[in-house]
Amino acid sequence: MMSFRLQVILVVILLAALAVIIAMLKKRTLDLKYVLVWIFCLAVLLIFSIFPGTMTKLARFIGIYSPVNMIFFLGFLLAVTIIFTLTVSLSRTTGKVRKLAQMMALENDTWEIETTEETKTGAGVYAEHEQAHEELHLQ
Repeated sequence: MMSFRLQVILVVILLAALAVIIAMLKKRTLDLKYVLVWIFCLAVLLIFSIFPGTMTKLARFIGIYSPVNMIFFLGFLLAVTIIFTLTVSLSRTTGKVRKLAQMMALENDTWEIETTEETKTGAGVYAEHEQAHEELHLQ
């Protein structure tokens, strides 16, 4: 069983962590889609801290006979969930970066072709026109 002092300390720490996460969310330091997993985990830990008997009952219901093993199991599930969320996010970001790089390369190619054509046609003709104009004035 958990002592009352330990319960109070855990509740205070979890509420402080929740306050920090919400503050970071308001400042837009974190995105909501990543914060939801953490808020859910904090809520579960808060329930287990306030009602420690719930952990034992849930562990026995699942078939885990030691609450400590239940904590390790929940930690493993949390780690797998976070890794999966980050993998999905990384895949989406990689696709967006690839698409952006391709668009920039195409835009850069188009710009180089246009400037090359302008230098060959426009700037060359303009320079010849200016030279002919100066020659007329000198005569």
